[in-house]
Amino acid sequence: MAVASGTFQRLARSVALVAALSAAGQVQALAPEHEMRRLMLATEEAVNAGSWGEAGEYLNRLQQLEAEKPAEYFYYRGRVMLQAGHLNEAQAALEAYVTQAGTEGSQYQQALKLITDVERTRKSGSADQANGKQAPKVAVIEPAGDQRISSLKKLYLTNNDRDALLMHLNSLLDMAGWREDQTVVRLDKPADVAYELSATESVISFQEIRREEGSRLVRKTQTMEVYGVNPMIEWGCEAAVASCWIYDPRDGSRLMQLAYNRERAGEIAQTLGQLVRHLQAPAGS
Repeated sequence: MAVASGTFQRLARSVALVAALSAAGQVQALAPEHEMRRLMLATEEAVNAGSWGEAGEYLNRLQQLEAEKPAEYFYYRGRVMLQAGHLNEAQAALEAYVTQAGTEGSQYQQALKLITDVERTRKSGSADQANGKQAPKVAVIEPAGDQRISSLKKLYLTNNDRDALLMHLNSLLDMAGWREDQTVVRLDKPADVAYELSATESVISFQEIRREEGSRLVRKTQTMEVYGVNPMIEWGCEAAVASCWIYDPRDGSRLMQLAYNRERAGEIAQTLGQLVRHLQAPAGS
């Protein structure tokens, strides 16, 4: 009986392991292009139902996919960002949708109206500030600190400070890709130079994705140990070459080349500096 019991237990453990592996495999069972469509449908349903937190969760998962994103991704991203009060990202995403989808886009007119709503909200906040009133939270970018991290954690549905900062950085970088040809910017085509960041407890990794002739992608990664690094990240923009630059705090060299958008480059530098400062803190989560 002992032998039979031992055999039964081993069999039960094997069945449980197979079931667990099968369940885990189902998450990654779909090819990226099909998973993209599935998550887009889920995002659309969540937005239509007013379930903004759920929609944000689907958008976060979409952001992690390497498959080329459809125009509607930017539309729904813009709506969620506007709902969360992140006006800069909302406007950038909605403008990306209009540029990519054009007048034939099913949400073209609505996207234009939402861009106007963003402008009105920003102007309203500026007027209140000029009149001595407290500006609405949605009309400003909060300074680096616990309050801003708390806001980002709610936006990206995570309890981890580092993850929130990284997701926000990669979200900004997703819109900031540099293109050599500035005459016609098609956001449905990948940028010539793009970046993706990751981090461990004390090291930030910068992956540069450069598109060469024949659409060949060249990926280069460099790492930065945060200890001893100045978290005040310098940045600058040059209209002559239609580029903004994030400078390496270790030696002042150019670290990242971005599209020419001063406001976005400044926010990327600020958020990167906040990530550096967070990783330097012994009690960082």
